Amino acid sequence: MDFWGHLDELRGSLLKALAAVGVAAVVAFCCKEWIFMLVMAPSHDTFVTYRLFEHITGHGTHFQIALFNPELAQQFIVHMRVALWLGLLVVSPYVIYLLFRFVAPGLYAHELRPAVKAVVGGYVMFLMGVALNYFLIFPLTFRFLGTYQVSDAVPNQIALTSYIDMLLMLCFLMGVVFELPVLSWLLAKIGVLKASFMRRYRRQAVVVVLIVAAVITPTGDALTLSLVSLPIYALYEVSIAVVRHTAKEDI
Repeated sequence: MDFWGHLDELRGSLLKALAAVGVAAVVAFCCKEWIFMLVMAPSHDTFVTYRLFEHITGHGTHFQIALFNPELAQQFIVHMRVALWLGLLVVSPYVIYLLFRFVAPGLYAHELRPAVKAVVGGYVMFLMGVALNYFLIFPLTFRFLGTYQVSDAVPNQIALTSYIDMLLMLCFLMGVVFELPVLSWLLAKIGVLKASFMRRYRRQAVVVVLIVAAVITPTGDALTLSLVSLPIYALYEVSIAVVRHTAKEDI
């Protein structure tokens, strides 16, 4: 196939991907009540994470945070944004399949299996990062910041856009951060990264983790920084084990 043939095939794959995302987004848009029940769940003290901590500690703190909408069309825009992102998340396996099917013919036979592992592993790790944020990082951050007051005379009223922006941004960033073991595996597979190197620079890695956590967190409080940095460092340790295992496989 010549260049224009490849370009036409890529165009077809992209159009199929856009059509799938569009259909999924429309379906998500029509399921407004169910979707926003999930999206708004961390803003209520009955959320599963809060109840779990209450069960573990033996006491809970009930809270009520008012969300408000200051702009006329903002709720409709938020509805469309959430539907689009959810639609993309739902059909992302199909989109990845289309892109991989376009790239796969250019790979050698011995490269195909590692490529499949990297794609599948990367997708699973991304979902794990999104789930960790939704069930742990975002709820605890929202509860702490949403109930924090400098004075009883200053009640908290959180804008809907602030809530949605923080939730979506943290979901995406934590999903990307969770790609660290997959990236480490790929670098180890091509012989660029060694487990001994990662162990030698553990202290420096802690500093880098704290810097990354401070950059990707939308707030500067210590709680959010800790909640984000601890999973990232745990991923670093997991990456060391992955690199060490990959080196043994290649021997």
